[in-house]
Amino acid sequence: MLELSGVERHFGGLKVLQGVNLAIPQGGVFGLIGPNGAGKTTVFNLITGLQQPDGGAIRFDGRDLSGLKPHQITRLGLARTFQNIRIFKGMSLLENVMVGQHSHLRYGALGLLLASAGFRSQELRARERARELLSWVGLESQADEVADKLSYGDQRKLELARALATEPRLLLLDEPVAGMNSAEKDEIMGVIRAIAARGFTVFMIEHDMKFVMGLCEQIAVLNFGQIIALGRPDEIRSNPQVIEAYLGRDDDDAGPAAGQGERA
Repeated sequence: MLELSGVERHFGGLKVLQGVNLAIPQGGVFGLIGPNGAGKTTVFNLITGLQQPDGGAIRFDGRDLSGLKPHQITRLGLARTFQNIRIFKGMSLLENVMVGQHSHLRYGALGLLLASAGFRSQELRARERARELLSWVGLESQADEVADKLSYGDQRKLELARALATEPRLLLLDEPVAGMNSAEKDEIMGVIRAIAARGFTVFMIEHDMKFVMGLCEQIAVLNFGQIIALGRPDEIRSNPQVIEAYLGRDDDDAGPAAGQGERA
Protein backbone atom coordinates (compact mmCIF):
# COMPACT_ATOMS: atom_id res chain seq x y z
CA MET A 1 0.00 0.00 0.00
CA LEU A 2 2.71 2.49 1.05
CA GLU A 3 6.33 1.98 0.01
CA LEU A 4 9.46 3.91 0.93
CA SER A 5 12.46 3.05 -1.25
CA GLY A 6 15.92 4.33 -0.37
CA VAL A 7 14.49 7.46 1.25
CA GLU A 8 17.01 10.11 2.31
CA ARG A 9 16.52 13.35 4.22
CA HIS A 10 19.32 15.74 5.14
CA PHE A 11 19.32 18.92 7.20
CA GLY A 12 22.56 20.64 6.27
CA GLY A 13 25.28 18.12 7.00
CA LEU A 14 23.03 16.03 9.24
CA LYS A 15 21.71 12.85 7.58
CA VAL A 16 18.40 12.36 9.37
CA LEU A 17 17.24 9.48 7.16
CA GLN A 18 19.65 7.20 5.31
CA GLY A 19 18.32 4.81 2.67
CA VAL A 20 15.07 3.96 4.46
CA ASN A 21 13.22 1.03 2.89
CA LEU A 22 9.81 0.28 4.31
CA ALA A 23 6.57 -1.27 3.05
CA ILE A 24 3.25 -0.83 4.83
CA PRO A 25 0.78 -3.55 3.80
CA GLN A 26 -2.93 -2.93 3.48
CA GLY A 27 -4.97 -3.76 6.58
CA GLY A 28 -4.17 -3.88 10.29
CA VAL A 29 -1.97 -1.72 12.47
CA PHE A 30 1.72 -1.11 11.70
CA GLY A 31 4.08 0.58 14.16
CA LEU A 32 7.26 2.62 13.76
CA ILE A 33 9.36 2.96 16.90
CA GLY A 34 12.85 4.11 17.79
CA PRO A 35 14.80 6.23 20.26
CA ASN A 36 14.18 9.96 20.41
CA GLY A 37 15.82 11.72 17.49
CA ALA A 38 15.82 8.60 15.30
CA GLY A 39 13.89 10.35 12.50
CA LYS A 40 10.38 8.94 12.99
CA THR A 41 8.47 12.21 12.66
CA THR A 42 10.55 13.08 9.61
CA VAL A 43 9.25 9.88 7.98
CA PHE A 44 5.67 11.06 8.53
CA ASN A 45 6.50 14.57 7.33
CA LEU A 46 7.88 13.17 4.08
CA ILE A 47 4.93 10.84 3.51
CA THR A 48 2.40 13.66 4.01
CA GLY A 49 4.24 16.26 1.92
CA LEU A 50 5.26 18.61 4.71
CA GLN A 51 8.87 17.97 3.67
CA GLN A 52 10.43 16.56 0.51
CA PRO A 53 12.98 13.72 0.44
CA ASP A 54 16.55 14.37 -0.70
CA GLY A 55 16.69 10.95 -2.30
CA GLY A 56 14.66 7.82 -2.89
CA ALA A 57 10.94 7.53 -3.57
CA ILE A 58 7.67 7.32 -1.64
CA ARG A 59 4.76 5.59 -3.38
CA PHE A 60 1.15 5.15 -2.32
CA ASP A 61 -0.68 2.47 -4.28
CA GLY A 62 2.08 2.74 -6.86
CA ARG A 63 1.81 6.52 -7.26
CA ASP A 64 4.92 8.61 -6.60
CA LEU A 65 4.16 11.27 -3.96
CA SER A 66 7.19 13.42 -4.82
CA GLY A 67 6.31 17.08 -5.24
CA LEU A 68 2.69 16.72 -4.13
CA LYS A 69 1.23 19.19 -1.64
CA PRO A 70 -0.26 17.94 1.67
CA HIS A 71 -3.86 18.56 0.51
CA GLN A 72 -3.20 16.61 -2.70
CA ILE A 73 -1.85 13.67 -0.70
CA THR A 74 -4.88 13.82 1.59
CA ARG A 75 -7.18 13.53 -1.42
CA LEU A 76 -5.34 10.37 -2.47
CA GLY A 77 -6.44 8.71 0.76
CA LEU A 78 -3.84 9.49 3.45
CA ALA A 79 -4.72 11.28 6.69
CA ARG A 80 -2.59 12.20 9.67
CA THR A 81 -2.78 13.28 13.29
CA PHE A 82 0.04 15.18 15.03
CA GLN A 83 1.98 14.97 18.30
CA ASN A 84 0.46 18.30 19.32
CA ILE A 85 -3.33 18.27 19.13
CA ARG A 86 -4.67 20.42 16.30
CA ILE A 87 -8.40 20.97 16.67
CA PHE A 88 -10.58 24.07 16.38
CA LYS A 89 -11.32 24.64 20.05
CA GLY A 90 -13.90 27.37 19.45
CA MET A 91 -16.02 25.13 17.20
CA SER A 92 -18.33 22.29 18.15
CA LEU A 93 -17.24 18.68 17.84
CA LEU A 94 -19.62 18.26 14.91
CA GLU A 95 -18.16 21.28 13.11
CA ASN A 96 -14.61 20.04 13.70
CA VAL A 97 -15.37 16.74 12.01
CA MET A 98 -17.27 18.40 9.17
CA VAL A 99 -14.15 20.46 8.40
CA GLY A 100 -12.38 17.18 7.65
CA GLN A 101 -14.91 16.46 4.89
CA HIS A 102 -14.21 19.72 3.06
CA SER A 103 -12.18 18.15 0.23
CA HIS A 104 -15.12 15.83 -0.61
CA LEU A 105 -17.83 18.50 -0.83
CA ARG A 106 -18.70 19.58 -4.38
CA TYR A 107 -21.31 22.34 -4.12
CA GLY A 108 -18.92 25.26 -4.87
CA ALA A 109 -18.97 28.87 -3.73
CA LEU A 110 -22.13 29.78 -5.67
CA GLY A 111 -24.04 26.86 -4.19
CA LEU A 112 -22.97 27.98 -0.73
CA LEU A 113 -24.06 31.59 -1.30
CA LEU A 114 -27.42 30.62 -2.80
CA ALA A 115 -28.00 27.74 -0.36
CA SER A 116 -28.80 25.57 -3.37
CA ALA A 117 -30.48 22.18 -3.17
CA GLY A 118 -27.09 20.57 -3.85
CA PHE A 119 -25.54 22.48 -0.99
CA ARG A 120 -28.32 21.54 1.44
CA SER A 121 -28.15 17.89 0.44
CA GLN A 122 -24.39 17.63 0.85
CA GLU A 123 -24.47 19.59 4.10
CA LEU A 124 -27.02 17.15 5.51
CA ARG A 125 -24.93 14.14 4.45
CA ALA A 126 -21.81 15.75 5.94
CA ARG A 127 -23.57 16.25 9.27
CA GLU A 128 -24.82 12.68 9.31
CA ARG A 129 -21.36 11.35 8.49
CA ALA A 130 -19.77 13.56 11.17
CA ARG A 131 -22.18 12.22 13.80
CA GLU A 132 -21.42 8.68 12.69
CA LEU A 133 -17.67 9.23 13.02
CA LEU A 134 -18.13 10.81 16.45
CA SER A 135 -20.02 7.68 17.48
CA TRP A 136 -17.05 5.57 16.38
CA VAL A 137 -14.83 7.33 18.92
CA GLY A 138 -17.48 7.52 21.66
CA LEU A 139 -18.20 11.26 21.42
CA GLU A 140 -21.62 11.32 19.76
CA SER A 141 -23.37 12.57 22.92
CA GLN A 142 -21.14 15.66 22.95
CA ALA A 143 -21.48 16.48 19.23
CA ASP A 144 -22.88 19.97 19.78
CA GLU A 145 -20.53 20.96 22.60
CA VAL A 146 -17.55 23.27 22.11
CA ALA A 147 -14.32 21.32 21.61
CA ASP A 148 -12.46 23.42 24.18
CA LYS A 149 -14.48 21.76 26.94
CA LEU A 150 -13.18 18.29 26.13
CA SER A 151 -10.68 16.44 28.29
CA TYR A 152 -7.25 15.83 26.82
CA GLY A 153 -8.07 12.22 25.95
CA ASP A 154 -11.33 13.20 24.27
CA GLN A 155 -9.55 15.87 22.23
CA ARG A 156 -7.35 13.07 20.87
CA LYS A 157 -10.48 11.11 19.96
CA LEU A 158 -11.92 14.15 18.19
CA GLU A 159 -8.73 14.51 16.19
CA LEU A 160 -9.07 10.88 15.13
CA ALA A 161 -12.68 11.42 14.04
CA ARG A 162 -11.71 14.49 12.01
CA ALA A 163 -8.88 12.57 10.30
CA LEU A 164 -11.34 9.80 9.42
CA ALA A 165 -13.66 12.42 7.89
CA THR A 166 -11.20 12.83 5.02
CA GLU A 167 -12.12 9.23 4.07
CA PRO A 168 -8.55 7.89 4.22
CA ARG A 169 -7.45 4.41 3.29
CA LEU A 170 -4.26 4.90 5.32
CA LEU A 171 -4.35 6.68 8.69
CA LEU A 172 -1.05 7.96 10.12
CA LEU A 173 -1.04 8.49 13.89
CA ASP A 174 1.83 10.48 15.41
CA GLU A 175 2.06 9.49 19.10
CA PRO A 176 -1.69 8.99 19.62
CA VAL A 177 -1.42 8.41 23.39
CA ALA A 178 1.22 11.01 24.27
CA GLY A 179 0.40 12.59 27.64
CA MET A 180 -2.45 10.19 28.47
CA ASN A 181 -3.06 8.23 31.65
CA SER A 182 -3.53 4.45 31.62
CA ALA A 183 -7.32 4.55 31.38
CA GLU A 184 -7.21 6.97 28.44
CA LYS A 185 -4.63 4.81 26.69
CA ASP A 186 -6.85 1.75 27.04
CA GLU A 187 -9.76 3.68 25.51
CA ILE A 188 -7.71 4.87 22.54
CA MET A 189 -6.37 1.35 21.98
CA GLY A 190 -9.95 0.13 21.73
CA VAL A 191 -10.85 2.94 19.32
CA ILE A 192 -7.87 2.22 17.05
CA ARG A 193 -8.64 -1.50 17.04
CA ALA A 194 -12.22 -0.73 16.02
CA ILE A 195 -11.01 1.60 13.25
CA ALA A 196 -8.70 -1.11 11.88
CA ALA A 197 -11.55 -3.63 12.09
CA ARG A 198 -13.61 -1.35 9.82
CA GLY A 199 -11.02 -1.83 7.08
CA PHE A 200 -8.73 1.16 7.59
CA THR A 201 -4.96 0.66 7.57
CA VAL A 202 -3.22 2.33 10.51
CA PHE A 203 0.46 3.34 10.59
CA MET A 204 1.58 4.85 13.86
CA ILE A 205 4.55 6.26 15.75
CA GLU A 206 4.45 5.80 19.50
CA HIS A 207 6.91 5.84 22.41
CA ASP A 208 4.78 3.78 24.81
CA MET A 209 6.18 0.30 24.19
CA LYS A 210 3.39 -1.50 26.07
CA PHE A 211 0.83 0.25 23.86
CA VAL A 212 2.73 -0.55 20.66
CA MET A 213 3.33 -4.18 21.55
CA GLY A 214 -0.30 -4.67 22.50
CA LEU A 215 -1.73 -3.15 19.33
CA CYS A 216 0.58 -3.53 16.32
CA GLU A 217 0.84 -6.65 14.19
CA GLN A 218 4.11 -5.54 12.60
CA ILE A 219 6.71 -3.10 13.92
CA ALA A 220 9.68 -1.40 12.28
CA VAL A 221 12.51 0.08 14.35
CA LEU A 222 14.34 3.21 13.25
CA ASN A 223 17.69 4.17 14.75
CA PHE A 224 20.05 6.94 13.55
CA GLY A 225 17.96 7.29 10.39
CA GLN A 226 18.07 3.61 9.38
CA ILE A 227 15.68 0.67 9.78
CA ILE A 228 17.42 -1.82 12.05
CA ALA A 229 14.62 -4.33 12.64
CA LEU A 230 11.23 -5.37 11.28
CA GLY A 231 8.91 -8.03 12.61
CA ARG A 232 6.20 -9.11 14.99
CA PRO A 233 6.09 -7.63 18.52
CA ASP A 234 7.68 -10.71 20.08
CA GLU A 235 10.52 -10.62 17.54
CA ILE A 236 11.14 -6.91 18.13
CA ARG A 237 11.05 -7.30 21.91
CA SER A 238 13.87 -9.85 21.86
CA ASN A 239 15.96 -8.33 19.06
CA PRO A 240 19.51 -7.53 20.34
CA GLN A 241 19.89 -4.50 18.06
CA VAL A 242 16.63 -3.03 19.33
CA ILE A 243 17.60 -3.61 22.94
CA GLU A 244 20.94 -1.92 22.34
CA ALA A 245 19.32 1.01 20.54
CA TYR A 246 17.05 1.72 23.50
CA LEU A 247 19.35 0.83 26.38
CA GLY A 248 22.83 1.47 24.96
CA ARG A 249 25.82 -0.68 25.92
CA ASP A 250 27.84 -0.87 29.11
CA ASP A 251 31.24 -0.65 27.44
CA ASP A 252 33.14 2.49 26.49
CA ASP A 253 32.01 2.19 22.86
CA ALA A 254 28.34 2.56 23.69
CA GLY A 255 26.47 4.96 21.42
CA PRO A 256 23.83 7.43 22.59
CA ALA A 257 20.91 5.83 24.35
CA ALA A 258 17.29 6.95 24.21
CA GLY A 259 16.30 9.95 26.25
CA GLN A 260 17.28 12.95 24.17
CA GLY A 261 14.58 15.15 22.68
CA GLU A 262 13.14 14.30 19.27
CA ARG A 263 14.87 16.46 16.70
CA ALA A 264 13.51 14.88 13.54
